[in-house]
Amino acid sequence: MAPRKEPKEPRENAADMILTYLRKQNRPYSATDISANLHNKVTKAATAKLLKDLHERKEIEGRAAGKQIVYHSVQSADDGASPEDLAAIDAQINTYRFQTSDLQASIKVLKGRLYTLSSTMSTVDLVATMASLDAERAEILARLSPLRAGSVKPVDTAEMKHVDAELNKWTGIEVRRRKIEAEMWALMRDLLPEGTDHAELREKLGLDE
Repeated sequence: MAPRKEPKEPRENAADMILTYLRKQNRPYSATDISANLHNKVTKAATAKLLKDLHERKEIEGRAAGKQIVYHSVQSADDGASPEDLAAIDAQINTYRFQTSDLQASIKVLKGRLYTLSSTMSTVDLVATMASLDAERAEILARLSPLRAGSVKPVDTAEMKHVDAELNKWTGIEVRRRKIEAEMWALMRDLLPEGTDHAELREKLGLDE
């Protein structure tokens, strides 16, 4: 089904429509742009002719822009802003500038709060952490109970020195025995028949215990 065509405006209505449009937009347009922006209620050819007529009657102004002519409404000196209007506009601009500064400061504060909230532990994680800390606290208290009750005999300095001396003694013996065992195994390994399972033999001799 072919698209429905927009009804075309009578010549006088079309001229008024174009003139009103240019005054409202207050910027230059070509005939093609005006026809398209008016949703083709005035054809491109009719728009171009009406623009030319309005220009000749000095109701609009036109100037060449490349290969086409653009038209705009007539600018009157009375249309300019008065000093009072300019002062009001400046005051409004300053007001907007202050409001912008305040809003930017608020945005910065809100971003800081958002970062803090994002980095804060969630309720679920907080509950789980508290439960873990409670369990750890209970374990520590259980270990401290015998000490608080006085049932554990404190170790004096002399006994601690004796234990350290015994530990050093037996550690030295272990090191020496391991060295002897390594030397003996090296001699035995050289004399073993080919194909002997070394790991199995070491296990039988108890060398890895």
